[in-house]
Amino acid sequence: MRTYRELFRAPEFKPLFWTSTVQVAGQTVSGLALSTLVYEATGSPLLSALAMFGPALAQVAGALTLLSAADRLPPRAALAAVAWLFCAGTAAQAVPGLPVWACFALLLGLGTAASVAGGVRYGLLNEVLAREGYLLGRSVLNMAVGTTQICGYALGGVLVAALSPRGALLAGAALYGAAGAIARLGLARRPPRATGRPSVAETWRTNALLWSAPARRRVYLALWVPNGLIVGCESLFVPYAPSRAGLLFAAAALGMLAGDTLTGRFVPPGWRERLGAPLRLLLAVPYLLFAVRPPLPLAVAAAAVASVGYAASLLLQERLMALTPPDLSGHALGLHSSGMLAWQGVSAALAGAVAQLTSPSTAMAVLAAASVAVTAALAPGLRPDRAGPRPPSRAYGADGPGRPADGAGDGGRRRGPEDLRRR
Repeated sequence: MRTYRELFRAPEFKPLFWTSTVQVAGQTVSGLALSTLVYEATGSPLLSALAMFGPALAQVAGALTLLSAADRLPPRAALAAVAWLFCAGTAAQAVPGLPVWACFALLLGLGTAASVAGGVRYGLLNEVLAREGYLLGRSVLNMAVGTTQICGYALGGVLVAALSPRGALLAGAALYGAAGAIARLGLARRPPRATGRPSVAETWRTNALLWSAPARRRVYLALWVPNGLIVGCESLFVPYAPSRAGLLFAAAALGMLAGDTLTGRFVPPGWRERLGAPLRLLLAVPYLLFAVRPPLPLAVAAAAVASVGYAASLLLQERLMALTPPDLSGHALGLHSSGMLAWQGVSAALAGAVAQLTSPSTAMAVLAAASVAVTAALAPGLRPDRAGPRPPSRAYGADGPGRPADGAGDGGRRRGPEDLRRR
């Protein structure tokens, strides 16, 4: 599967695409509106950054408690329910007179639920598309995110100015409601990918299994940390340029769109392994310019160029799927998504704290330098010769893809973490 036409002919890809796109639109509009509302109320760069990226930080709670549900819930029902939950929570944040602490309490609850939704969504993508189509499909979803964020931040800025931040929050809630309707009406009814009941204990066991293989562990760290630190830089766009933050966000989204388009559609398979570290460096290096507080046109250009480097995540996700049992794909991708978003939330908090002590531009340069250092430290363990090809067995033990777990070759029956525990 190498063309967009083939991709959109795949059954269920279109409704999954539109569900994701409309939900991102709601997230973009409501995130900018809430960040603006909190900044106007408090004048705090830290609280403003947390208002936009707080749900990402809250996802760590879901990753530690609820993530086993990602493979054990019917995908259609789960995606629709989470979208409608966000609709209700975002509408509640628009209630006049709602205290700031109550807004953050709602963010915590929504972020916890979102950790399950990410695993369900990307696990379903792995089911809907053949294995060779996953990278192209994920790149198209990421491209939609970039395009939607460009339009969403522009629309959000207009709505904040025309309707007030609370009016923009209600518009975001309506978009979440539409995403839930698309999921419910457009996706086919499918059974869960794995058997058994979701539980906190099961979540911990599967997380430990996925984390136990050194090859997967390195991939997870590379997916989470460099990316998260740069999102921390982006979380300071509002304090850096309060009246032009939407322009900076749109430029970053445009760069991400360009990187995902080039990587997902045009980069030959033989180049993919070699481009990971350079793309992660590209993601960070332009933000070093913020140490000298560049004028707005140069800042916009730096944000756009840097965001091309987000395409590194596509290449790492492809490697992660090559190292993961198929029946744990939803949990593995949910752990990736939740860990990445949690790191983004941590980085937003760190960026806000450093900005409180210094300035937004200084904090952005500090986080960019940290991202470069982490990429350099991880690069030796991610060289192409450090991870072998995926073996034919359906389950792997704690030692990674080199050793099949007991019970492999079981005639294709559905497997869950309980089948892997014996190792």
